[in-house]
Amino acid sequence: MSGGDADMDPEAYYDEFAEREWERLDRDPVTRMEFANTVDYLTEYLPEVASRGDAATDSETVRVLDAGGAAGRYACWLAEREYDVTLVDLSAEQVALAREKAAERGVADRVTAEQGDVRDLRFADGTFDAVCCLGGPLSHVVDEDERATAMTELRRVAKRDAPVFVSVIGRLAMLRDILTFNLDAEHGLLAPIAEDGDLTAERVAEHGDGESWAACHGFRAEEFEAELEAAGFAVERLVGLENVASRMKREMAEADDEAVDSVREVVRLLREDRAAVDWSEHMLAVCRA
Repeated sequence: MSGGDADMDPEAYYDEFAEREWERLDRDPVTRMEFANTVDYLTEYLPEVASRGDAATDSETVRVLDAGGAAGRYACWLAEREYDVTLVDLSAEQVALAREKAAERGVADRVTAEQGDVRDLRFADGTFDAVCCLGGPLSHVVDEDERATAMTELRRVAKRDAPVFVSVIGRLAMLRDILTFNLDAEHGLLAPIAEDGDLTAERVAEHGDGESWAACHGFRAEEFEAELEAAGFAVERLVGLENVASRMKREMAEADDEAVDSVREVVRLLREDRAAVDWSEHMLAVCRA
């Protein structure tokens, strides 16, 4: 669970570790599974983009919001497929890096990146044809009422019946993280996190080793679905993005290609199994606004 000396405030944490967040989704076989499984569902549910040619009109443009989009890994993937993407993130450093990465990949004309807060989006109702909030930004909104506001905002800015993709961090994987890597120093965090899912600065000061990740709420699958439905979403699919491979980064990084392929196949097979969703490091909900 430890993450260095960065402040547990999410904005400060992600300002400090901007480049690391860009690298995260291509760092090892497990994080690549998170990305690959996510884009499988984006590919299936996103509206189709008409061929732009040289004379695309506003009516042909498919606008996607990437809320909490960090360094732009998903925004660039979307823009490369000719979606017009607006990325919003709390961290100024992440936003600057997203602009840089979009330019490097030749899609700067299709990516607008700006600093903003998912709890108070500046866009008019029904602005976007699809909305993404991927990689766990909502998990860093620890307060339940503020998280409800953020979910309502995601729905508000989406067009009626638009696909909305939200992924969060799983509570059971958080507990396994402590058990695997920090049991001696942070075992006092196990019971509080198991009870309500909240990793906070106060709890780390009391029960941890004084060094931790950004403040975070870990979800159970049933809770995640219930909060989305309370915000007015129709939840169509719940997906365990890493499921049986969760917290196995070291082992998977040392495995040969054949073994990794076998695990990848099983992760795909089990990704909508409800138990596998609950145990996953990241769980994805595919919703309709």
